[in-house]
Amino acid sequence: MEENDLIEKWFIQYEKDVTNYLVYYTSSPDVEDLVQETFLQAYRALSRFKHESSPKTWLISIARNAAIDVYRKKTIWQKLKEQLQNEPAMHRESQTETIFFQKMENVNLYEAIDQLKPNYRDVILLRGIAELSSRETGQVLGWTENKVNVTFSRAIKKLNERLKEGDFFEQFIG
Repeated sequence: MEENDLIEKWFIQYEKDVTNYLVYYTSSPDVEDLVQETFLQAYRALSRFKHESSPKTWLISIARNAAIDVYRKKTIWQKLKEQLQNEPAMHRESQTETIFFQKMENVNLYEAIDQLKPNYRDVILLRGIAELSSRETGQVLGWTENKVNVTFSRAIKKLNERLKEGDFFEQFIG
């Protein structure tokens, strides 16, 4: 199979997984450029793909590195503030109370994930959000499956603690 055909096949097969991962990783639904960059880099590096991992794992590794490069100097909060500032005022005013509180819950989750140390944040995004297996996550991060499982367990525990600490209702109502 030619390289063009293989990348096209992978795009059809894994684009949604890469997009979902990047949406959670960047906390922004605007990841089209990153998805495009991921598949472009994959095309350029295809000759170096050794088939030691699944194409999905390899593509998510590329996506992760692309996102790190692009967002290295921006925090999740900076991106979120930009997004909220760019929303039309009429749209913000027409939101229902339910939508408002759902958004606040998401903000609370993003904040809690952002406050985790990088290893915890990475393993939560890969295992919990991108739904990679322990083995695949280990391949992306260069860890053993055991390290992935232990770190994921600790990260979930720490994330739950952070979510319980920061009662977002008090921040906006209290």
